[in-house]
Amino acid sequence: MTELIEAFEAGLNDSPVGSYGGIVPEYFQFGDLSKYYLGCENQQWPAPGHLWLLGCACGEVGCWPLSAQVTVTDSTVMWSAFSQPFREQRDYSGFGPFEFERTQYETAVREVVAGLGT
Repeated sequence: MTELIEAFEAGLNDSPVGSYGGIVPEYFQFGDLSKYYLGCENQQWPAPGHLWLLGCACGEVGCWPLSAQVTVTDSTVMWSAFSQPFREQRDYSGFGPFEFERTQYETAVREVVAGLGT
């Protein structure tokens, strides 16, 4: 995802470009990550139905987050409506959406969470 968004932002003629890193659960309380990645954690960040997919390369998610709307149906999970809160003028309408088969998505999230030991 970091490479995809960096390539997209490079075409926007607005800097900085990229500078994203993964989110670090040890640095921020995301709650139950299996709920967080479905957009339904009790204290969902940045808002219900939205999630931070990437944080800053420094490790602090709120420093430079990439957010997306997450839409969940019985069979799919979709990331869309991407935004960067510190560059509100950026138009991300040409980025995504990304749609996943829900069972595969939930399995991937469970595997990552298990690997984190949370």
